[in-house]
Amino acid sequence: MKKLWYLPESILTIFMLFLIGSLFLAGHDFQKIDGSQSPGSNDQQLDIQVPPPPLNEDTFPCSMCHSEMETNPDRREMEEFHDDIVFEHDEENRWCLDCHDAENRDMLHTAGGELIDFKESYKLCGQCHGPKLRDWKAGIHGRRTGNWNGKKEYLLCAHCHDPHSPKFPKMKPEPAPHKPGEKK
Repeated sequence: MKKLWYLPESILTIFMLFLIGSLFLAGHDFQKIDGSQSPGSNDQQLDIQVPPPPLNEDTFPCSMCHSEMETNPDRREMEEFHDDIVFEHDEENRWCLDCHDAENRDMLHTAGGELIDFKESYKLCGQCHGPKLRDWKAGIHGRRTGNWNGKKEYLLCAHCHDPHSPKFPKMKPEPAPHKPGEKK
C-alpha cells in the first residue's frame, strides 16, 4: 500500500507564492539609493531622484562669505553670524565642523573625511542613524513619491528635520472626532 504525502493547504499556498515571487523578481533589477547595484543585477538602473536640499539662498553657497575667511576650528558659541541657529543635535559631542567641511564650505564630509554634496546628505546622517537610513532607503521612513517600479523621488532628511535641531517640537493633539449625530 502506498503512502500519500500531502501538504496542508496554507503551506502549499505559501510555497506557491514564494515560487511565483522568486520567478517575478528574477527578471527585475534593483538599485540601492546610493547608486550601487544589488548583487547579481545587470547594468540597468532605476531612476531615483532627490529634490534640491532646503538651503537658504541668503547663506548658500557658504563660500560666498567663507572663501575669504580663515577657518576657526575652535568649538564656541556663535556670536556674529549663524547666531540664529539653535544647535540641539548631540550638542555635547558635536560641533559644526563635524559635518561641514572646513576647507570646502559648500560641501559636507563624512567621519572618514569623504566630501559629500548636500544632495547626498543622507550619507552623513546615516553614519549615526543607520536604522533610519535603512528604513528611508526602503521607503518606510520619510517620504517617497513616484512609481514602485520606475522613477522615484525621495525627500532628504533635512526636508523634514532641521539638521541642527532634528527633534520635532511637541504638539498639542487635536480633540477626538465627534461621532455622527453627536452634538458639537
